[in-house]
Amino acid sequence: MSFKIIDVPHRHCVFTIAQELRPFFLEDRSLLNCLFSAVRSVVLRMFYKLNKSLQFTPGFICVLHTFGRDLKWNPHIHCLISEGGLGNNNTWRSVNHFNFRLLRNSFQTTLLNELHTRIGDSFRKTKASCYRNQKNGFYVYAKPNKCDPKTVTKYIGRYLGRPVIATSRINQYDGDFVTFHCNRHEDDVLVTEKVPVMDFIKRLIRHIPEKYFKMIRYYGLYACPYKKIRLLRPAISKEKRKVYLSFNRWRDSILLSFGYDPLTCPCCGETMLFLELYYNHKRVSLDELYERTMKKARCRPPNRIYPPQISPAVIR
Repeated sequence: MSFKIIDVPHRHCVFTIAQELRPFFLEDRSLLNCLFSAVRSVVLRMFYKLNKSLQFTPGFICVLHTFGRDLKWNPHIHCLISEGGLGNNNTWRSVNHFNFRLLRNSFQTTLLNELHTRIGDSFRKTKASCYRNQKNGFYVYAKPNKCDPKTVTKYIGRYLGRPVIATSRINQYDGDFVTFHCNRHEDDVLVTEKVPVMDFIKRLIRHIPEKYFKMIRYYGLYACPYKKIRLLRPAISKEKRKVYLSFNRWRDSILLSFGYDPLTCPCCGETMLFLELYYNHKRVSLDELYERTMKKARCRPPNRIYPPQISPAVIR
């Protein structure tokens, strides 16, 4: 991801939904795709209205969070959007003002229409209730924040690698009950809650995503097929590229993470010879696999050839 982020300020936005919609996403997990498609449609439309002929396209990354601070089911989208877009004539236009009212109303309308299409006419009553109770649209946080290019990758990593609950928030476990704390989102007041251990586990496992479901999705300039991204300067400097590429070296990564060399024989201590690599029970060409990885990173491979993070098949 560090190679995709372009060297421009970004804005962290949060798209939330009405409380009466949460049970629908819990009963049918496939409806979570509607959240992504609605955010994508709203962001692209906002930039499209800037100039309909040039069609400025931003780069944005969407991350799905299904949990709140109290571990309850609360699906919402964290979106990191570039403050600007690339036009059809390869010109960049900076955008410092995000139309807050447009984001709220458009997100509400787009999401409710998609849910109505997926669920059917039984959703009409809930749809009318949302329009009646949320007259200003669904809440969307889009205020300017400090997301400069130097810290943008750290900002993304904070929300991508965020667990449902940090161990530091768990105060006590006595075998029957779990006590944890959180700061209430409305007024930032510290709240401590004590729940039975089975209820605590239920709150955790409901946030496990379905198999093959993508919790992180790239759109606009950051979409894989978009070739114009090569015209822009990446946020990561050339000096740091070698450091990031070193993470793809499986031998060095295992040595740094677990403290042992996977090519050192545990019996005699001799260095084993690498023969072949197997992945999903199929032989994989080491050179082709590495070249494909380097091509995705758009960087010239170093002299030493290492595969990405896949354990090798070795022989003593």
